[in-house]
This record gives sequence, C-alpha cells and structure tokens, in this order.
Amino acid sequence: MLDLIEYLAMGAFLGLAAGTSPGPLLAVTISETLRYGKWEGIKIAVSPLITDLPIILAVLFVLSHLTSSDFFIGIIAFFGASYLIYSGVESLKIKKDSIELNVEKKDALKKGVIVNFSNPHPYVFWLSIGGPIIFKSLSIHILATVLFIAGFYLLLVGSKVIVALIVEKSKFFINSKYYFSIVQFLGIAQIIFGLTFIKVGMGSLNLI
Repeated sequence: MLDLIEYLAMGAFLGLAAGTSPGPLLAVTISETLRYGKWEGIKIAVSPLITDLPIILAVLFVLSHLTSSDFFIGIIAFFGASYLIYSGVESLKIKKDSIELNVEKKDALKKGVIVNFSNPHPYVFWLSIGGPIIFKSLSIHILATVLFIAGFYLLLVGSKVIVALIVEKSKFFINSKYYFSIVQFLGIAQIIFGLTFIKVGMGSLNLI
C-alpha cells in the first residue's frame, strides 16, 4: 500500500513541476486565454491527454527495442523548433488595433495538440524519467503504474487549467497597453524555446 501511495505522490509531484514550469505549452495556454477566453486556454491545457498516450507508447517501444534514442529526439526537436518559431513570429506581427477577445475561436485544441506533439520535452521526460518509472512500477503492481500516471496528469493538466482560470480574471488587459506587451513577450518566448529546441536537436544528432 505504501508503494502505491509513493507512486501516486511521485506522479503528482512530477506533474505539478511539469505543469508550472515555463514552457511552450504554458505560454500558449496563457496566450490563448488572453486572446480568446478561458475555454480556449483550457483546451490547450488538456491537450496532453490527447497527445501523450501515443508519445508514451512510442517511448516505451523505443526503450524496449533501441539502445539509443538520440536521433529520434533530434528530429522531434527540429520539428518543434520550426513550429514554435513560426508561431512566435506570427504573435510578433499582431498590431495593437487588431487585438480583441474572440470567444468564437475554435482551433485552440488543435494548436495545443500540435505544440505538444512537436515539443521534445514530453519525449525527453518519458524517455529519461517517466518510462523507467513505469517499467519499475509494473514490476510492483499495475495499480502503481495507474496511480503514477493518474497523479502526473491530474497535476499537469490541473495546474495549467488553474493558470487559464487566473488569467481569465485579467481579461481587462485586453483593453490595456499591457496586453499587447504580453502577447509580444509570449511570441518572443516561443521563438526562444524554438531556438533552444534547435540546440537540443543539434546536440542529439551530434552536430555540436
């Protein structure tokens, strides 16, 4: 019983750390909430529930059959970098007089799925931390694995949903000079993350 609680707590801690750490998905969650309302931000927040199952299965397959995953991580990093840089540049193109709250926006979930699939962080996490923990928990009991994954995603998604709800209370920023600055900052942040992923990709492919 103590082992089961330990895996639940471990998953919750790692999920909270991942959910609150600065990253592209958090940046997009905040950006979409500010631009289109809390429900669009929440759609971004829950996107890992859609993307991560195939990521986890792919990672477990890699860990089971390959001795090195550097090439895989390198390719994913380059793909993620290209998308994030493009998204960041688009944010920088926004004009002050074109910013408005549009609650009819419907593609936030799609954007979240693309960002999370192209973000190398989930792959790196499951390859280096989550995957080995899953293999170890399976040797104890399947329930330990279930509790670890449940705790992880409860806090990963929950923390980002809370961020979206908090940001929603700040919708008055839409009509202030601060909103434009925030959108621009988030655009720059996404470009920086993209450049970081290029470095990760080059390192994984032994190009630097």
